Amino acid sequence: MSCDPLDLKLDVVPRSRFDMVDLRGLVSARHGAALAAYPQCLYWSSHTTAGFLDRSMASRLIQKPGVVAYIDAFRAIFPEGADYEHDRLDRRLELAPAQREVEPKNADSHLAFIAAGLRTCVTYANKPDEPVCFVDLDGVNAGRPRCRHTRVIGFHREEVVARRQIEVPVSIHPVDSVNLRDPRLGVGEELAEFVHGHGVPKGRLRLSLHAGERHAGLTVNEYETLLMRHDLPEVLRDPLRFAIEKGRHAIADPRAVPAKTLGYAKYDLVRLMNQAVERLGLSESLVERLLARMMAVPANRFLRMKRSVNLLVSDDGLGRGSLVEGRYQSTILVQWHRAARRSRLIDVTLTRLH
Repeated sequence: MSCDPLDLKLDVVPRSRFDMVDLRGLVSARHGAALAAYPQCLYWSSHTTAGFLDRSMASRLIQKPGVVAYIDAFRAIFPEGADYEHDRLDRRLELAPAQREVEPKNADSHLAFIAAGLRTCVTYANKPDEPVCFVDLDGVNAGRPRCRHTRVIGFHREEVVARRQIEVPVSIHPVDSVNLRDPRLGVGEELAEFVHGHGVPKGRLRLSLHAGERHAGLTVNEYETLLMRHDLPEVLRDPLRFAIEKGRHAIADPRAVPAKTLGYAKYDLVRLMNQAVERLGLSESLVERLLARMMAVPANRFLRMKRSVNLLVSDDGLGRGSLVEGRYQSTILVQWHRAARRSRLIDVTLTRLH
């Protein structure tokens, strides 16, 4: 039996704006038992509003309260149609006029993706009876489903090939974000050379904040200026701003919102959350505790933003592996307090899939 990893590409067509698909089940439906011989699988999404929960979080949510309820908590905090700078398309000068006409207003989806700790690259044990949820927060635009591109790589084992540490400069601002793909930093080029130099055909690059770093996180998302310089900092300073603002708008103009949203808006945010928990039967659940924390503490305490991210490495038939990133994907370092110095350390680990 060959030990080479099996790399499958799958397109997913969402059924609604918020949708979930069992990607493991989809592989079985389309490819039968092709992955049955592999004890591990890597799952990858090329998008910034559709991805996966990490394995540890997913295992806690599969039983109770469930992935849908968990994601719904963050969708309530970032309601569609709130006053996001990212969605003011007239200010998106990087877009051509024709593109502004069709660009989705999806700041809520980006923020919920980041806050919920969704990932674009995860590994799971290959257990046929356990679903792998592909969570899509922006699956339909202007009434049309968006085609989502994913990959599933079956493998037997993972081997550490090389490690290194990089230093990322940060500003003096307490709330800030840094795009590691920014060519002015040189970090992207440094990582690309690191991967290329070790000739890994299939693997992953893991970036982790150094143990001594505090008040910071890593995510993979779109680095759009209004989203990262305005909307995300607003969340870090005032985590419930958009939810409260949306509710006030609904009360002011009840005919402008769907009945479901209007029902929410008749109550203050605390009652809204409590009712949502009761309707879902989630008392004393993880979601209820999460919502309670959202009410009581700063954003950095309830954001599920991770201290590490994984990036796919693949040769794609070219003979030598390189980083694989979606068109709009950037690795982003976010901080909510000033760093002890004008930089932060990130530990980098390159692994090979066999």
